[in-house]
Amino acid sequence: MSRRDLLAYCNDLGWRDPPEFNPHPERETPPKAEPAPSTSPEIGSLADLKSSIGDCQLCPLCEKRKNVVFGEGAETAPLMFVGEGPGAEEDRTGRPFVGQAGQLLDAMVFALGFERNQVYIANVVKCRPPGNRDPQEVEMSTCSPFLDRQIQLIKPHIIVALGRIAAHRLTGSTKPMRALRSHWMTYQGTPLLATYHPAYLLRSPKEKRTAWEDMKLVLAKLTE
Repeated sequence: MSRRDLLAYCNDLGWRDPPEFNPHPERETPPKAEPAPSTSPEIGSLADLKSSIGDCQLCPLCEKRKNVVFGEGAETAPLMFVGEGPGAEEDRTGRPFVGQAGQLLDAMVFALGFERNQVYIANVVKCRPPGNRDPQEVEMSTCSPFLDRQIQLIKPHIIVALGRIAAHRLTGSTKPMRALRSHWMTYQGTPLLATYHPAYLLRSPKEKRTAWEDMKLVLAKLTE
């Protein structure tokens, strides 16, 4: 999707005139978190972490997946989006959020004043659950150290949890999304905001403006 297409998409959603934002402000380096127990402390970069995951065989999701979908974006991204897991297109390409839901996420990112490659996009699980079912507890637990290490390496200013599964996993809450969204929480000391998953917004277009209200909270915190 070109920049012109993204701008048109934002306009269609009522997300007009995205403010200018410097995605690389000077910031204090937060204290380093301890590495996740199943990842080596010697893993000092996202490339090392991706290499360590390799052709992961640690949970049953490996049996039917085509590709491990590690995540992608800037290694020093101020903003990190975390979804639940790869879909069919993501499994085919090995990239997160590249289908229709990904196009909507791109529009949300653009409306915040970023390019896709200036943020970081990942999922709670790195492999596609069969039939796009919800990830199971054992699958999420197995992948948690990898996601945690990504967060520790990137050190984002803000994490945005996309959808119920990611919000529940990162907050420990079982409240419905309508109760979780618009409230600031933290994960590993990083401010976290939950909002609706782009796939849900495609099914429920009336909630797109609600999600944009959440994005405005994100933008306000980024520019504090």
